[in-house]
Amino acid sequence: MEHIILSGFSDEIAPELDLQLAALQEWGVTHLELRAADGVNVSDFTPEKVREVKAKLEAAGISVSSIGSPLGKIGIQEDFAPHLDKLKRTLEIQKELGAPYVRMFSFYIPQDQNPADFREEVLDRLGRMVEEAKAWDSVLLHENEKDIYGDNASRCKELMDAFYGPHFQAVFDFANFVQVGQETLPAYELLKPYVTYVHVKDAQWGTGTVVPAGQGDGHVGEILADLIGGGWKGFLSLEPHLTDFAGLAALEQDPQKRGSALDGKAAWKLALDALHTILETIPQAKEAL
Repeated sequence: MEHIILSGFSDEIAPELDLQLAALQEWGVTHLELRAADGVNVSDFTPEKVREVKAKLEAAGISVSSIGSPLGKIGIQEDFAPHLDKLKRTLEIQKELGAPYVRMFSFYIPQDQNPADFREEVLDRLGRMVEEAKAWDSVLLHENEKDIYGDNASRCKELMDAFYGPHFQAVFDFANFVQVGQETLPAYELLKPYVTYVHVKDAQWGTGTVVPAGQGDGHVGEILADLIGGGWKGFLSLEPHLTDFAGLAALEQDPQKRGSALDGKAAWKLALDALHTILETIPQAKEAL
């Protein structure tokens, strides 16, 4: 990729795809990370829904930076066969919508149990997922989500050591690391060679409260300055999480009620402005946008 491109989870603006696209056009954002449209998760799109969404995206002049799938966001002890079928369908949807990536996870670990006890099962499942992605010539992006196997830097590095390559790469999510007690600067140094895609949200140490980028303890500005200053190009994808939005309860094991008075559009614009403020301090970013 030759540029830095802003994207984001537009289902946090509003459930309705039409409202999502209108807001992105208003702000000059050319890409979205597609997680849900009209209340339907992208991995559950019917062929008819795929055609409808594709037509609306083309009419709006907006492209998909990544499929924001829920793949790998099940318990490690749950039946994997139906999930593998969901992966195949999601990869098909990815190709139909022209997205370069599929975001995914490395399975929830039972509470109060040692993640190391499930390492082999995680690696087996991920290996099968990567093989399926290879068959589709697709790229899976692993996100460091809370409570999954790869929720801290060392276990993310294990997964990269095992599978990093043309079909398995890393998303770096600042807030998720903060929320599991992982300092972001050492995490970044460890995972920097594998980072293809960045989720932009910040969080406060201790409480885990999500805040606009640069207002928390994720060292967002410092890390982006180093990453972009080193010549990195790719997608910076906003995931504001600054207010409750339709579907959040279905996406997190233990969703926090933030009580924000912001509506989805206002929260998204706040997150976008915060990111712009950071990027304006990075000379290479202004050149690459």
